[in-house]
Amino acid sequence: QLQLVESGGGLVQPGGSLRLSCAASGMTFDYYAIGWFRQVPGKAREGVGCITGSGDSTEYADSVKGRFTISRDNVQNTVDLQVNSLKPEDTARYYCAADFAPWQLMCNMGAVYDYWGRGTQVTVSS
Repeated sequence: QLQLVESGGGLVQPGGSLRLSCAASGMTFDYYAIGWFRQVPGKAREGVGCITGSGDSTEYADSVKGRFTISRDNVQNTVDLQVNSLKPEDTARYYCAADFAPWQLMCNMGAVYDYWGRGTQVTVSS
């Protein structure tokens, strides 16, 4: 059964960094683009970024460009989200999700992601 599990969240001071990880199982991992999303209670879910199945291409939301970096390891079946220069407005629950997109040259945060993890909480506060 396809499963995604996020980890690495926590409490961090403004300006700090975290490395979130998404571990996948039950899938042919490199057939799936992986997206990272975040949500604050009462607000709409926001796409943070995505990476193609090959790992050759990434996309980021304007709000995180230059601060967040997505990478993947198709041997370990993991996708990491490195988050730097964190701001209080980055506080949210962060989710990874999988989109079946074999051989896709670009990923799309607006695609229909069929599989989701349960998320990991990131809180940025002094």
